[in-house]
Amino acid sequence: MQNVLIIGASGDIGIAIAKQRVKKGDQLILHYHSNISVITKLAEEFASDQVLQIIQADLSTGEGINKLLSSLVFQVDSIIFASGKTEFGLFQDVDEDSFTEMLTLHVHAPLKITHELLPSMIRNQFGRLIFITSIWGEVGASNEVLYSTVKGAQNSFVKALAKEVAASNVTVNAVSPGFIDTKMNGSLLAEERAEIYEAIPLKRAGSPHEVAEAVSYVMDCPTPYLNGQILPVTGGWMI
Repeated sequence: MQNVLIIGASGDIGIAIAKQRVKKGDQLILHYHSNISVITKLAEEFASDQVLQIIQADLSTGEGINKLLSSLVFQVDSIIFASGKTEFGLFQDVDEDSFTEMLTLHVHAPLKITHELLPSMIRNQFGRLIFITSIWGEVGASNEVLYSTVKGAQNSFVKALAKEVAASNVTVNAVSPGFIDTKMNGSLLAEERAEIYEAIPLKRAGSPHEVAEAVSYVMDCPTPYLNGQILPVTGGWMI
C-alpha cells in the first residue's frame, strides 16, 4: 500500500487512475483545479480511509504550486502527474500568456513538486514517479506545437531524472497516450474522428481506463529495472 499523490485527479484519465489505485489498495491524495463537483463525487465512491486528502490548486501559477506543496500533510510515496491542457491553433497566433500558462502547468509545476518531494523518497529508498505525457511529445503535432513542446520536455525530464535517482530505488517513467476518448478531444468533428480512427490499427480511440491500466502496470512492476521509459498507449498508432 502506498500514499499516492494524483495531480489532476478530476480529469478523465485522473479519475480512471484514482479508481484503479484504490482497487490496488493505495491511499490517495487527490489534487484538482476547478472541478469540485467531480472530485467530490469521486471521493464519495471510495472508503473514507482511502482518500487521505483533497487539495485544490491552480498549477498554472506559482502561487498555486506553492499552495499545493504547503497543503500536503501526509507522506507521499509516489506521484502520478495526470493534469494538463492543450492549445489548438497556429503557433504564430499563441499569445505570451499561453506560453507562461502551459510551461508553468506542464513543466515548472511537476519539476517543483518533484524537487520538493523527492528527498523523502530517496531517504525511504522507495518512490514511483509517473507522468502522463502524450504521443505528441514524441512526434510533434501541427496546431498543437506548444502542447507538443511541453510534453516533450516532460519526456526528457523522465529520462534524465530516472538515471539520477535509480540507485535510490526511485523510478521515473511516463505513459504516453495516443488518441484517447476524453473531454480534451471532445471538440473534434465526426469526420475528423473517423480519419484518426482509420490511421489507428485498432480502428478506435483508447479509453481512460486503458491508460490507467498502463499506469498500474508501471506502478506495480516488481522490479525497478523498468525505469526511464516512455510507454506508448496508442493502439499501434504512429509507431
